Amino acid sequence: MAALRRGSEAIRLHLCRSFSGGVGRLARERGTERRDAASSRVSRFCPPRQSCHDWIGPPDKHSNLRPVHFHIPENESPLEQRLRELRQETQEWNQQFWANQNLTFNKEKEEFIYSRLQAKGSGLRTKSGQRTALDAEEMADFYKEFLSKNFQKHMRYNRDWYKRNFAITFFMGKVALEKMWNKLRQKPKKMST
Repeated sequence: MAALRRGSEAIRLHLCRSFSGGVGRLARERGTERRDAASSRVSRFCPPRQSCHDWIGPPDKHSNLRPVHFHIPENESPLEQRLRELRQETQEWNQQFWANQNLTFNKEKEEFIYSRLQAKGSGLRTKSGQRTALDAEEMADFYKEFLSKNFQKHMRYNRDWYKRNFAITFFMGKVALEKMWNKLRQKPKKMST
């Protein structure tokens, strides 16, 4: 019975590792990181090279999301590689969306504040040099308008986000099954005497 528990514990541990996403090494180490505008926005955080797990970096200053640095194992299977690449693509897409969304939000918020202060005849700064602020009720008008104007964009984002997450979950299941199958195939068959 103890041997069965040890075996089931090993399978459980294997499944947990498979589903936790610990399946990659830094993309930079393999030279697969894309050098585009989106990646230049992401933090320059770099985990130790000898690490064998995914690392989560500090929040990106534009998107406010924490980028994940994926560990790439030496014996990565094609299915594991596809999962890692899908996760990386999703992260880049997510970072890009929220960086653009936050930029738009901040720009429109500043324009709203400026127009309201001008309508009141107030300046951007008080006599003491501090920045003039609007009260919560006035800002609520902006938030409501911004959310209403971007409703369709957020709906498309949510739909795509769920599609991507279901695809990632599906591939994680396939990777876990592939690893279990490979482990079972490698076990030598016991001969009865």
